[in-house]
Parts: sequence; C-alpha cells; structure tokens
Amino acid sequence: MASAASGSNLPLGKVLASTEKKVRDKAIKSLAAFLSENSENEIPSSEMKKLWKGIFYCFWMSDKPLVQQALASELAELVLTITSSAASIAFLRGFWQTIVREWGGIDQHRLDKYYMLVRRFVNASFRLLARAKWDADLCRQYNEVLVEQGGPMCPTDIKVPLGLVYHLADVWLEELDKVQKSSLQREAPAPLTTIVAPLLAFSAQTTSKIAFKRMRTAAWEPLLESLSPTDADSDEEEEEERPRKRSRIDEEGTWPGVTGNSCLDDPSKGRLDREVLCKGVRRKIFEVASDPTTRDSNRRQLYKLWKEEGALDSDDE
Repeated sequence: MASAASGSNLPLGKVLASTEKKVRDKAIKSLAAFLSENSENEIPSSEMKKLWKGIFYCFWMSDKPLVQQALASELAELVLTITSSAASIAFLRGFWQTIVREWGGIDQHRLDKYYMLVRRFVNASFRLLARAKWDADLCRQYNEVLVEQGGPMCPTDIKVPLGLVYHLADVWLEELDKVQKSSLQREAPAPLTTIVAPLLAFSAQTTSKIAFKRMRTAAWEPLLESLSPTDADSDEEEEEERPRKRSRIDEEGTWPGVTGNSCLDDPSKGRLDREVLCKGVRRKIFEVASDPTTRDSNRRQLYKLWKEEGALDSDDE
C-alpha cells in the first residue's frame, strides 16, 4: 500500500474482530480516519480482502440490536467518507466480495443483522452515485462490481448465495426511493435503466427459476406498476387477481422518489414523467429478452413480463 502522508494507519483485521467492544470501536474510528485522510492511496486487493474480513467479523461480534444498527450505519458511511470515487468503488468491491464469500457461514441467529448491513450498503452506494450526480462512468464501474465474478448479482457464479440475491431484489428500489426522496429538489435524476441493469442482467442469465421469480415479483412488477399512469386507479379486485410479493411501498403502490426523480440514462436531460419512464424500462426489458445471449427460458419469461405489463406501444418495436 502506498505510504500515507498522515499518521493514520490501516487497522489490522484481528483488531477489528477483537472480542472487546472498546477495541473494535477504536479500530472502526481509526479506519474512518485512515480512509478519510488517505483516499488517494490505493489499498492492494490482498490487503482489502484482509481488511474486509476483519470488518465482517467486527460486525459479527456486535450483539445488541441498537449496537448493531449503529454499527451498520457507521460502516456504510465509510463509503461516503472516502473522497476518491475510485477508492470508494474498490471499497465497495471488497464489501460485496466478502459478503458473497462469507454468507454461507452466517447462522440463522445473525442473518437478520447482515440483511440490515446489506440494506445500509445498498443505500450508501446510491448516495455515493447521487453525490456524483449519477456520473455515467461511476455507475458503470459500480454495476461491474455487482455482476462480475464474485459480485452479488453475478448470474454465472454458483458461489453467489440466492438468499442474498432475494434480499437485493427486495430492497434495491426501496433504497433508491429513500435516496431520491431525500434529494428530490437538489440532486440530478437517477438514471433508472442504468440502476436496474444489474437486476436485468441477472434476470437474463440466472439458471434458478425461483431467483427469476423473486426478481420479477419483488422488483420488476412493482416497478412497472408504479410507473404505470393507471397505477393509482387499480382496484382491490385487480390486486386479488394478480397476487404478488411486494416490497414495502407506499399506499398508492408507488415509489415517489423513483417515479418523481428519475430519467432513463442521461441525468442531464432532466426528470421524465412516469409514462416515459415506463416505456423506457419496458423497452429495455424487450431489448434484453431479444438478446441472443439471454437464456431461452428466461427470454420467454422476460417477453411475458413485457407483454403483461403493457400493451405494445408504437415506440416499443
């Protein structure tokens, strides 16, 4: 690792994973100071792996709910403590690869707190991208982290735990909505087709029918319904005819931060209305379904989703 200009040092993994809470707390504060002061200094991948294993077990050792919540937030905020975008992406890569690698060893008593940690990092990642005004290159780099080998939405990596994928499908748009609601008037609109690209890539290539169904019911159907101009008019009978697992969304069945502060792929063009967004997302689903590399069984399901969620528009052809 490049030598740091300041006196802050990268804490050792064994210190982060200490059985003493005071030692762990001090190590996290030391890590935050190091990352803040040395963002331009690259941490080698081998050191990043050791660092994140220490952080993972630091969180493992937290036992009380309030302590767990505070630590999850503190760890996620480290993403935004780093001033260099490249260093932030490297830090996020370390997080996701560690989560994928260590997930199978999490016992049922600790699973909920790791779900919470993942949710916090999804939110922090979106805040990082929003802070950069959804820079296209930064979004591309982050999407690569998510879908590359070892990433949490790599459809061809058999080591990726499906429970993690299910959770990401559940929280992805919820956390985007929170970020966009908090910055509705201040920040650039979120490029929706770019943000959902990892979910769509997974949907196109996964060999798991259950995982595809979870993506469909937790993300794609609620999103398209939220963007539909007639969403607010759907009645209870219609909902009973098409039961599905929904993420926690507001009473109108929409994510107002997403539907009110998004574009398709270019934030410089400003916010787009729901109808345009809906057509754009459906068009992207159609394009991926038409891609010759998409698995045949998934292609059929993507076409089905595209057809069910709206009649053929003249500009969808």
